[in-house]
Amino acid sequence: MKFIKSLFKFLLTVAIIGGLGYFGYRYYQKKKAAKASAEKTMIYAKVEEGPLVINLLESGSVKPREQITIKSQVEGRVSILYIRPEGERVKKDDLLVELDSSTLTDNRLNQDITVQNAEASYVQAQENLEVVKNQAKADIDKAELNLRFAEEDLTKYKDGEFPKSLNEAESKVTLSEEELKRAQDKLEWSKKLYDEKYLSETEFRSDQLSCHRYELDLKSAKNNLALLKDYTYKRQIAQLESDVSQSKMALERTQRSTRASVVQAEATLRARELELNRQKSRLEKMIDQIGKCKILAPADGQVIYATSSQGPFRRMNAEPLAEGQEVYERQELIYLPVGDVFVAEIKVHETNLKKIYPGLPCRVRIDALPGQVFNGKIIRIAPLPDAQSMFMNPDLKIYATQVELEGGSDVLKSGMNCEAEIIVEQHEKAKYVPVQSVVKISGQPVVYVKTPHGVEKRNVKVGLDNNRMIHVLEGLEVGEEVQMTPPLDTAVSERAADEIIDVEIPDRPKAEPGQGGGPRQWPRRGQGGMPQGGMPQGGMPQGGMPQGGGQMPNWGGGQPGQGGGPRPNWGGQMPQGGQMPQGGQMPQGGQRPNWGGQRPQGGGEGGGQRPNWGGQRPQGGGEGGGPRPNWGGQRPQGGGEGGGQRPNFPRQQGGGEGGGAPRAPQGNQPQTNN
Repeated sequence: MKFIKSLFKFLLTVAIIGGLGYFGYRYYQKKKAAKASAEKTMIYAKVEEGPLVINLLESGSVKPREQITIKSQVEGRVSILYIRPEGERVKKDDLLVELDSSTLTDNRLNQDITVQNAEASYVQAQENLEVVKNQAKADIDKAELNLRFAEEDLTKYKDGEFPKSLNEAESKVTLSEEELKRAQDKLEWSKKLYDEKYLSETEFRSDQLSCHRYELDLKSAKNNLALLKDYTYKRQIAQLESDVSQSKMALERTQRSTRASVVQAEATLRARELELNRQKSRLEKMIDQIGKCKILAPADGQVIYATSSQGPFRRMNAEPLAEGQEVYERQELIYLPVGDVFVAEIKVHETNLKKIYPGLPCRVRIDALPGQVFNGKIIRIAPLPDAQSMFMNPDLKIYATQVELEGGSDVLKSGMNCEAEIIVEQHEKAKYVPVQSVVKISGQPVVYVKTPHGVEKRNVKVGLDNNRMIHVLEGLEVGEEVQMTPPLDTAVSERAADEIIDVEIPDRPKAEPGQGGGPRQWPRRGQGGMPQGGMPQGGMPQGGMPQGGGQMPNWGGGQPGQGGGPRPNWGGQMPQGGQMPQGGQMPQGGQRPNWGGQRPQGGGEGGGQRPNWGGQRPQGGGEGGGPRPNWGGQRPQGGGEGGGQRPNFPRQQGGGEGGGAPRAPQGNQPQTNN
């Protein structure tokens, strides 16, 4: 029995090993056959050696190398009255374009009148300046004369009038004293004679009266002398000194006033002169503008409209030049070639810029002249990409390149389409392979070479290509076969892995409290509520709404019917399950509350039945799907959301959805406290 079990295990092991070997052999044969089949269908190209030209083919158009651009020099928009037919050859000073100058001619007449008025104002200002200067001189002379008279009056009084008056007053006092003394002596003798009865009483009294009169005269003379010294002299000196001071100040005022008047008159004259020059400049400008309405040929050449030589995009947005068309200032009108040398303007893609440089030879073929080849060379490569092409396609960067052509002035015409072959390199004997047989692995050119043992991956050194063949410098021999369709899964990017560089990354700045700045996390319906008191300053708090169906804030109140107004006080917390609390209010202004219940599956606002407000919502909250519960009433026939039946909502006064009256369901609906 034991022998039978051992034999059975041995046979089973042999069978398993045999089966595995069989299936392994089948898999190997199948893989070998697939590989042989793939090798049979693989395309190979031989490494060839011979003449190789590295060239670049680009299309473009022919235009003259030197040309004069004729632009409109008239300000604003004007109409074309006459334009020379395109393609016609003109001589120097021939009329090319005539623009409408009727408005400018009318404005010139008005400007002539303005210039004449400005000239009259200028002449008036000149004469007024002379008058002001003359008047200023007269006023100053008069003020100086008054000052001199005042000074002379003061000197005259001090040195002449006062000493004279003082002498007269003192003389009167002296004479009065002498006369009084003589009268007193006479009275004394008269009294003696009167006492002895030699004189009459009348004569005695006459002598007494004479003596009294002389006493009064002396007293009056002394008073006059004292008045002259103590009052009249001081008053007169003060008056005369004041007159001198006032005359000096009057002279200064007159000088300043006259200077101001002269300066004002000179400023007025300069202003009138500037105004006259400005008006004359405007008149000259108008005359110049009228002259520029006739554009003459600056040199001999052929007329080419600017709209015909512009690119296709500009031609779509510009009408061809014609009589009656309006043109604006600085608009290009005509290109006038002045030389016999033509250039081919081509567009070179940015990927080919590394191949070309000024001076490279070119062969240009004209589409309209089959069989003719024109030689040339690159004379200019634009430093910036073509703006028009970038506008049409921001990802397309092409650079305008000019190729100078040799000869062909008798057959070439501006605007002819051409194809330029830029000869980058020429090799009389070079090895080359098709460009698609070379792939880059980590930046290294690689080819797959056919060998007796299979396909071998080999690194090579290559040069430039002409979009068909690539120059092989090292790594291949003539006659070897390379795979035309190398496996592209091996050609990975040079940046196969991220490179960790030695830099310091600063921490992200934290937002200050109340400033917001962080991502807002809004709660799901039925999972939170607004904080008590409304929205906090600075935005939504971090973490979103409070968890657990928190208390709705006291929003205040709003007037019924005002859409979008604040929500009312619900009067407490929203219970789990979505039942409206007793004593709450419907939202003012059309805002719907978060009922915390569950919507029917597949439902939104557009279908199904509305829930029964008097019953419990399904637990779980949210606005999700599911059948809507019974509202407690039947929808009216013929309407409703999504084809269901709408409950009977009696209209109430006040707000509602969108500013209308709200609907309240029949059945167990919440009571409202207004």
